[in-house]
Amino acid sequence: MESSELIVRAITFAVVIPAIVFHEVSHGYVAYLLGDPTAKDRGRLSLNPIRHIDPFGTILLPLLMVAMFGFGFGYAKPVPVNPGFFKDRRKGMFLTGIAGPTTNLALAALGGVVFRILYALAPGGIGVWYVYILITLQMFTLMNLVLMFFNLIPIPPLDGSRILPLFLSDRAMVRYAQVERYGFIILFAVLFLAPRLLGFDPIDWYFSVTVDPLASLFLGTF
Repeated sequence: MESSELIVRAITFAVVIPAIVFHEVSHGYVAYLLGDPTAKDRGRLSLNPIRHIDPFGTILLPLLMVAMFGFGFGYAKPVPVNPGFFKDRRKGMFLTGIAGPTTNLALAALGGVVFRILYALAPGGIGVWYVYILITLQMFTLMNLVLMFFNLIPIPPLDGSRILPLFLSDRAMVRYAQVERYGFIILFAVLFLAPRLLGFDPIDWYFSVTVDPLASLFLGTF
């Protein structure tokens, strides 16, 4: 593997960390605004990555995915939320759940704006360092979008499983709760078994109709 490719993969891994940290802090902060002090009391409203690192989800999984596929996503230690503090449990879980993806959307838009500005102002004969700055902004935008849309999948423990119940009837919610315990198994099947059984990767298709159009919109070039 060439050194330039290694640098790009290192950049990809590096930008995943702040995307995950801001994602998780936003969950805890919104829960705090809704009356739940659990995350604050446990020191999870900090931007210090060490407080949020999960050895597998934050470090090993992104490294493996970047090494194998050239891109990656991960997760941090889940921010503790106690819905008992919410006046409306479903609405409270919806707001805390949507906070993470919304934060990633805002970060992706910010990364795209800065990228466009620097790309437009790029001098002739730009140095390698300038190119890597642009690549970092590109990957920061892309990884935030990947994290956003991946978490919107309504499979526990992803954020989509907190968002979906707001739109379900009580009867449907009971059925949904019955399959919630199998969330990790279902997620594993979607990620690793479905491509072999279906002959195509459903996550790759999902990203192609969600991440790719927004990345093109934000970056102007993709």
